[in-house]
Amino acid sequence: MRLTIIGGGGFRVPLVYRALLTASPEESPDRVNQRCTEVTLFDRDQARTRVIASVLAAQAAGVPGAPAVRIADDLDDALRGADFVFCAMRVGGTAGRVRDERVPLAAGVLGQETVGAGGILYGLRTVPVALEIADRMRAVAPDAWLINFTNPAGMVTEAMSRRLGHRVIGICDSPVGLVRRAARAAGADPAAVNFGYVGLNHLGWLQSLTLRGRDLLPGLLADDAALASFEEGRLFGGEWLRALGSLPNEYLYYYYAARETLAAARAASETRGEYLERQQCAFFAEAARTPGRALEVWERARLEREETYGAEARAASGGGERDSCDLEGGGYERVALDLMRAIAGDRRTRLILNVRNGGAVPALPDDAIIETVCEVDGTGAHPVPCVLPGLAELGLMLQVKAVERATIEAATTRSRGAALRALALHPLVDSTAVASDILTSAAWPA
Repeated sequence: MRLTIIGGGGFRVPLVYRALLTASPEESPDRVNQRCTEVTLFDRDQARTRVIASVLAAQAAGVPGAPAVRIADDLDDALRGADFVFCAMRVGGTAGRVRDERVPLAAGVLGQETVGAGGILYGLRTVPVALEIADRMRAVAPDAWLINFTNPAGMVTEAMSRRLGHRVIGICDSPVGLVRRAARAAGADPAAVNFGYVGLNHLGWLQSLTLRGRDLLPGLLADDAALASFEEGRLFGGEWLRALGSLPNEYLYYYYAARETLAAARAASETRGEYLERQQCAFFAEAARTPGRALEVWERARLEREETYGAEARAASGGGERDSCDLEGGGYERVALDLMRAIAGDRRTRLILNVRNGGAVPALPDDAIIETVCEVDGTGAHPVPCVLPGLAELGLMLQVKAVERATIEAATTRSRGAALRALALHPLVDSTAVASDILTSAAWPA
C-alpha cells in the first residue's frame, strides 16, 4: 500500500508516520496488501518537507519494515501510483491563518481557524487549491482514495466530493476524542462502546454511548463529578449538558458561549495562529540547524502545541488544563490508519467520518457532507442510521451548511455576493455590514 501526503511539510505529518510504524504486528507484517510500504511527501515548501523527512527518518531508525519515505518533485509525481492520498495542507501557511483570525477580530467578531468568519476566509483561499488536487488525482490516480484533513474539513471535503464522489472521505480527531473521554468518564473501555454521533464537522453531538446494550450517556450527564473529569464536561458544565441531553463537540462552545469566547479571544495577547506561527518557525529553524536532533525538537514542540490546544475556550469557561491522556496524540492519525485498513482489507469498521449524507439526515441534501457514524468496508464509508438531531441542532446544521455551500460557490466563481452571503448568514457574524467590512479588509476577491 502506498500513501501520499499532500502537505508533507506540515508539522503533524510525523503523527501519521508514527501511527504507521506502531501498527500491530499481527496485522501489518503478514498482510502485505494492507501494510504501507512507501510514504510520499509533497509540499510546495521543500525546505520544510526536508525537515519533516528528517523527523520521519529518526522515527524509522531501528524499526523493521518501516515504510520508505520519498519527496515528490511535483503534484502529479506525488499522486501517481498512490493507493491513498492524505490531504493535510495549509494554504497560505500560518501567516494566512493569522490574517483569518485578526481580520474578523478587528471587525468585532470571532476570529477562529474553522468557525465563523475565519473559517469562511480560510475556505475561500483553500477550496480552489483543493479542487486542483482533486482534478489531478482524477486524472493520474483515479482508483486512489483521498482522506481529507485539510480545514475547514467539512467544506473542503464537500467541494472535493463534487469531483471525486465517494472516493473522498473527511476525517477529524474531535469526535473520536470526545467518545474516548466520555467512555472513560463513564467507567467504560473506549474500545468496547458503541456510539451515536451526528452533525457537521466541528458542529456535532454525541447522542448515545452504549455498552452491551445499555446507554451510559444519561448516567454520565447526571453525574457532576464524572463530568468534571473530562474536558467537554468542564467546558460546557453539567447544567447545560443536561439541558441539551447530549455531549456537544468542543467547537460548539464557540456557539453556546459566543460572548465569552469572543471576549477571551480579544483579551488574549496573541491568537492561536500567531502562537503557531512563532512556534513552528522556531521548530523548523532549529531542526534545520540540528537535523540529528529533529525528532527530539519536534516532540518537544508537539507537546507544547497539544498543551495549549483550545486555550481560548478553556480560558472563557475556566476549564483548566488539558487531560493528560489527550497529550499523547492518537487522534486523527489513528482514524486515518483505521480507515485505510478497513478499505484496503475490506474489513467492516465503524468510524465517525465526513461523508455524503445519502438520506441519513433527511432535511439535508443527499450530497451534503455530514459528520456521522459510518460503516467502512472495501467499497468505502457508508452512514449508518442515526437518531435525528433535534430542531435546534438541525436548525444550526442547516444554517451552517448554507454558509459552507455559499463559501464553495464564492471560491469557485469569485463571486463577492456569494462570499457576502456566506459571512452575513453565519450565526457568529450576523451582520451584513460587518460581513462587507471583513471582505474589504481581507481584500477578497483579490
